[in-house]
Amino acid sequence: MYSDQELDSAVAAGALSAEAADALRRHVAQLRATPAVDEEQVRLITSFSDVFVVVGCAMVLTAIALLLRTAHDGLAALGVAACSWGLAEVFARRRHMALPSIMLTLTFVGGVFVGVLLLVGRRSPEAALLLAAGAALITGYAHWRRFYVPITFAAGACAGTGVLVLLANTQIPADYRQFVSNVTAFALGALVFLIAMRWDWSDLKRTTRRSDVAFWLHLLAAPLLVHPVFNALGVLGGSASTFAYVLVLAIYVLLALVSLVIDRRALLVSALLYALVALATLLKEFGVVSFSYALTALILGGSLLMLSSYWHTSRAGLLRRLPSWLQSRVPCAGALA
Repeated sequence: MYSDQELDSAVAAGALSAEAADALRRHVAQLRATPAVDEEQVRLITSFSDVFVVVGCAMVLTAIALLLRTAHDGLAALGVAACSWGLAEVFARRRHMALPSIMLTLTFVGGVFVGVLLLVGRRSPEAALLLAAGAALITGYAHWRRFYVPITFAAGACAGTGVLVLLANTQIPADYRQFVSNVTAFALGALVFLIAMRWDWSDLKRTTRRSDVAFWLHLLAAPLLVHPVFNALGVLGGSASTFAYVLVLAIYVLLALVSLVIDRRALLVSALLYALVALATLLKEFGVVSFSYALTALILGGSLLMLSSYWHTSRAGLLRRLPSWLQSRVPCAGALA
């Protein structure tokens, strides 16, 4: 099957008219009985050749790291980054292979971050973290301008977010550390979520790479938003009250509604573990001990499958109840009207 990017490339090259490309998208959407935008398509792999190339790249990068680490671990990481850029010239820029492009972007950004951190980290760890994050962001933007790999923005945001959360953890007194860490992670998650929505708003039909950029940003924002809230409620530590577990399930329902509105499933996936723990604990409270986790998996799994089957219908009903100004800012509102 051809991807949206490949159809756009065919249109740009004159091999296919824009009208024919749109007609093909509509035809495929009708075959699937759902608008193409609702499929939330993301290019991860185009063929087994992608896997073949990824294995080869991994072996080459590993060899580079092993050869250079005899001089310095930091040089080994920077060597991996430099080699990743060179390989991306072939497999990302020329051949447009999805999975190798994602892998090489991550190894490039990660190599720059780790390399700078190891080279200057011994003198001042805090300054080294900020310098490494800055280097990763700057070089990551240069990588984006060269190769336009959608995951680049999420990789850079992940590096910056991790550094800020880590600094908040180390610079705050122990009594306030968890609270500040939760607030910092949630605030950064909200910021990444807004940036992701900005990319979504620029491509409501989800036919360009901007939609893929938004997908990866949503995938990063989801755990940053979900984890601090549920961690503050004591779900992971086992110190939550029955009311807290009920609140977790209520929040999960709210996340389902938000996911439907913005047509992104990352929030639901990120909060699934917490919902499992909460529902299983509540079942135990009501005396269902032996099969609590089995029943929980059955209930939540069945609910997710049901929601997936009726995703389009559920979105249509929900969006009709939203104000028109909000409908115009989410994908596919016109088609669902």
